[in-house]
Amino acid sequence: MEVALLGVLFVLYLTIRYYLMDHDTPAEKDQKRFKKGIDLVAQRQFDQAYPYFDELVRQYPKSAIAYAYRGKCNLAQENFYSAIYDFTQAISRDNTLADCYLDRGIAFYQIEEHQNAFREFDKAVWHFRDEQPDAYRWRALARIQVRQLPQAENDLRRAVSLGDENSFHILMQPPFTRPVYQSK
Repeated sequence: MEVALLGVLFVLYLTIRYYLMDHDTPAEKDQKRFKKGIDLVAQRQFDQAYPYFDELVRQYPKSAIAYAYRGKCNLAQENFYSAIYDFTQAISRDNTLADCYLDRGIAFYQIEEHQNAFREFDKAVWHFRDEQPDAYRWRALARIQVRQLPQAENDLRRAVSLGDENSFHILMQPPFTRPVYQSK
């Protein structure tokens, strides 16, 4: 009888504790906390967003989101080396941010370090779990630069199947020759 009563009390304790715990990850908390700056980036107001996130990096040096969005601002303002630094810092704090891999790859691509760009795009494809056609398209562009044309074509076709029209237009140009079929 006592064992049953202790079991019921233990289950009740676990249930209450589960519902009272905070289940948000640090990245989710930061996204709520930095909503003002994230909205500025979404509205493409990078001149205003950069100082906002620069100050947040100073206030919250362990925040991956602050570094990631400051990196997005640097990338948009074509400060590619600063963007690479910020994305590297963000990834070192939270290695699950798929956008950071994609954006860091774009920065590497822009400074013509195509092998590093390819590696970052490959990581982005994996972290996006086959849901982001941009990662496939950018990986294909990097593969074209390192002369992996058959694999680039496969990536572009995968991006087309995910609904990416830009990849469709790339496939219509040389060196790709096979017809492209879009499913509707």
